[in-house]
Amino acid sequence: MRKIKYKKGKKLQPYNLEYTGIHKTKDSEIQLFVYDDLNLSEYEDFKVANLDKYIDGQKTNWINIHGLNNVEWLKSISAYFKIDNFMLADIMNTVRRTKLEESHEFLFFNIKSILPTENSDNINVEQISFLLKEGVLISFQEKRSDFFTHIRERIRTHSGLVREKKADYLLYVLLDAIMENFYITLENEEDKLEELINLSKQSPDPEILERIEKHRDNFNFLKRSIIPLRDSLYDIKSIKDDNVFNAMESDTFSFFARLHQKSLELLEQIESDMGSLESASNFYFSAQTHKMNEIMKTLTIVSAIFIPLTFIVGVYGMNFEYMPELKRHYGYHTVMGAMFLIVVGMIIYFKKRRWF
Repeated sequence: MRKIKYKKGKKLQPYNLEYTGIHKTKDSEIQLFVYDDLNLSEYEDFKVANLDKYIDGQKTNWINIHGLNNVEWLKSISAYFKIDNFMLADIMNTVRRTKLEESHEFLFFNIKSILPTENSDNINVEQISFLLKEGVLISFQEKRSDFFTHIRERIRTHSGLVREKKADYLLYVLLDAIMENFYITLENEEDKLEELINLSKQSPDPEILERIEKHRDNFNFLKRSIIPLRDSLYDIKSIKDDNVFNAMESDTFSFFARLHQKSLELLEQIESDMGSLESASNFYFSAQTHKMNEIMKTLTIVSAIFIPLTFIVGVYGMNFEYMPELKRHYGYHTVMGAMFLIVVGMIIYFKKRRWF
């Protein structure tokens, strides 16, 4: 059973346009929200050529795309928004690490969205990419999912600040929703970690050690996913001063600073959980060693008790014709009594020394 339901991506040239994920049967769909503080329009299943009819430069436009396996369809979107092939290749190559790129027209951000698998130790991963430009946010998802359902409802019902803010704030809200998935996954891993710690104290089953190693891999994967996200969120701070991408409002940077702080909290918690996992592993091996020591101690005591008995039996098992005790009427009972007293005496001695 694999930890991540994701096959290894091909080694592609940066400009090659080929979807490397696993959702190759998903149809490509497009959804558009056009809104401001007063009005909202929502469109679905329309042709890219008709975008001119719907996009309003005076409002915020959120284009949400599901499905990355239709290369020609994505090329048409790329041509409409003048997205270069290198960015489009990064969107379709789902094994790339989280990254942030900026140009004068676009801010590009891709991220891994992570959620636990029900009734399994696996982790589900989906890459989501964002392109932000003046008044427009384009999100690319590998398949239709419910990551942003609550955000769509907030837009429809005019809840919170999302309708009052611009596309850069919408990007913050979507990234925040994805980071909540990290918290959900981490909480799920912590619940299983607590279960493993309890099991390691109760059972020597080797399957426990196998599960510990699986969850160690999960925590390492979470860590590898969050570190580049932390770095990218930190880099957003520099956008305010570098005069390259200027489509973000100054008060929005504080929201991204919150996301950066969340990434630091996640990393700290993962480090703590990995320490607990290491403790569970050490406790398992300590319990195994202790059990082995108890077994060896019991066998040693039994062996020690039988050593003098074996000596006596060996002496009287010799085939000499003239042995003094062999002709005695009560010789057998005497030897057996002596052997019994030796056993009782040794047990009493071992008990006083607390050897068992």
